[in-house]
Amino acid sequence: MAVLVDQFLCRTDNYGYLVHDVETRKTVAIDAPDAGAVKAALNHRGWTLTDILITHHHRDHVEGVSVLKSEFKLTVTGPRLEAEKIMGLDVMVAPGDMVMVGSTAFFVVATPGHTLGHIAYHNAGDRHLFSGDALFSLGCGRMFEGKPGPMWEGLKQLRSLPDPTLLYCGHEYTEENARFALSVDPRNAALNIRAAEVKRMRAEGKFTIPVSLGMEKATNPFLRSDKPELAKAMGLPPDTDPSLVFAALRGAKDDFR
Repeated sequence: MAVLVDQFLCRTDNYGYLVHDVETRKTVAIDAPDAGAVKAALNHRGWTLTDILITHHHRDHVEGVSVLKSEFKLTVTGPRLEAEKIMGLDVMVAPGDMVMVGSTAFFVVATPGHTLGHIAYHNAGDRHLFSGDALFSLGCGRMFEGKPGPMWEGLKQLRSLPDPTLLYCGHEYTEENARFALSVDPRNAALNIRAAEVKRMRAEGKFTIPVSLGMEKATNPFLRSDKPELAKAMGLPPDTDPSLVFAALRGAKDDFR
């Protein structure tokens, strides 16, 4: 195994991730929601932080950057399109770029919509996807800044990754997302199984992440916006442009109670 991934909760429902390159002993944090939680995880593992990869500018993903920079000699990398909104960036990257942390490569994927410059990081060698708030298990991020077309295109890029890829997203929202997913896709057998599993896992205090992209492709309604049954669920003709189906799904989720 080239890397080890340590996963922990930050704030209320944010996930923190440390990715440790075994060969070089470099350690990268994916986003920095809470400096205290990141430091506690580092101490538990006996690792030293060398890098932070930022997915987007929202406070609950960058708030710990300044404290961590003051205590570690590290490099902070983030989206070029959001550089003016993220204090402490050392390296700015764009979609298609590759970031090396030791011997581990992270490919930058454009995932606009939640924020305009949002990016995800794909470690193809170890089949890990760090999606920030673009893609959640059984859901996707609210479209705060972008438009449906580009956000759908970004999600399609993530969907195109191999099925065994493990999704590591920014929040533990899966049980809530499952409620909405079942409301629009109730006859999906894989979704019903996943939703029951999620309910059991949360009752036992377990994380629902990571999850395989193969499972998400079969169960996440937002990744299935080009399926006729999802268009029908939104009251749209089966040949409706998938980006419009996606927009309808996102709007329905925004209003879902």
